[in-house]
Amino acid sequence: MSSLQDRSRQFLWHPCTQMKHLETLPPLAIARGEGPWLIDESGKRYLDAISSWWVNLFGHANPRINAAIIDQLSKIEHVMLAGCTHEPVVQLSERLGKLTGLGHAFYGSDGASATEIALKMSFHHWRNTGKPGKTHFISLQNGYHGETVGALSVTDVALFKDRYAPLLRQSVQMPSPDFRRAEAGESAEAFALRCADFLEAHLQQHADSIAAFILEPLVQGASGMAMYHPVYLGKARELCTKHEVHLIADEIAVGFGRTGTMFACEQAQNTPRASRLTPRRPGIRPDFMCLSKGISGGYLPLSCVLATDEIYAAFYADETAKGFLHSHSYTGNPLACSAALAVLDIFEQDDVIDANRKKSETFGALLEPIRNHPRVRHFRNRGMIWAFDVADAAPGFSRAFAEGALAQGALLRPIGSTVYFMPPYVLEEAHMTQLARVTENLLNALD
Repeated sequence: MSSLQDRSRQFLWHPCTQMKHLETLPPLAIARGEGPWLIDESGKRYLDAISSWWVNLFGHANPRINAAIIDQLSKIEHVMLAGCTHEPVVQLSERLGKLTGLGHAFYGSDGASATEIALKMSFHHWRNTGKPGKTHFISLQNGYHGETVGALSVTDVALFKDRYAPLLRQSVQMPSPDFRRAEAGESAEAFALRCADFLEAHLQQHADSIAAFILEPLVQGASGMAMYHPVYLGKARELCTKHEVHLIADEIAVGFGRTGTMFACEQAQNTPRASRLTPRRPGIRPDFMCLSKGISGGYLPLSCVLATDEIYAAFYADETAKGFLHSHSYTGNPLACSAALAVLDIFEQDDVIDANRKKSETFGALLEPIRNHPRVRHFRNRGMIWAFDVADAAPGFSRAFAEGALAQGALLRPIGSTVYFMPPYVLEEAHMTQLARVTENLLNALD
């Protein structure tokens, strides 16, 4: 074991990790990164097939993002955003507003903090507008929105939630439109609409007490890359508007091109009511959009909640108590915002969305042997996310599969019996071929 691995075990508490397991599978001792590669102390290279927990968009040590941060370092590294402002945060807010149609940005440091901000804003909005009884939240079954106390209250993944149940505020979960749950012969669209009927029935009965409905658009990440038909988003927008319930789009994992469009909400099928909310814009406009992960290209902690002008107006008053009294010390950090601006520049200058569509087709073709493998179930793809479930996976499957992938030079981290790929956008065909080969080798080696 390297000295770095030994020191890490002695002094560090790793996230989402049973530390005792590191006795048999030590953490990778990463010395540097290069494009889609992670390189350890001995020089061995690992293809980062999961974008370092879904954050890295344009590769490690990207020269354009590096240059943006270096340039900002010579100006100002940080200034508090209470009573001060600066060019990178203003410019980033302007550009995000133009991309989404949402008028005001509030910044945090990570995905869970974005969820907390959106929940608190929704609750506070209804108090400011004379509807203090709207205090409850609904979310989707198997949804994941973070692990702080408020975010965990609307999360529905037992592994994270059950131990902390006594700390949490109760919420109600709507049936997930995950198409794996559809009945035989039922299309993904028909199943999504059937799930929306349950949402409609619940709102008809309880809307007076519900502040907001939070969901992950199109792909529920932590529940095994569960994917669903975009029609559900259009129906959710229509129903939330009809019943005066906020719609919170958690685009933390799926934003910035992951699902094939800049934001997943763009793929929603508009209903007449929803389209009036978003003239000349594709898809739907949520009341709140939560962003993090890819927003800074995987460089620096940053999250953002975008809200409509109507919600912002409810906080604009003479009374201090009507303002949104929430803060983070590093809110709108100039270095992080500069990284995010460089990310947006790359999207624009390199026509990334179109390039990703072509890469998605190429990788999909290379994964055909995986799709047709006898142990594979529910092979699925949405944009730059691919996933499949392994039938009859043995206990400990995810750890064994991850260890086997590392031995063959790939960083994969299955979720239960689900194997997924969520690579950086700089992936080239040779990298795709390697991932397909490693995965097929591991599937063929299963007992």
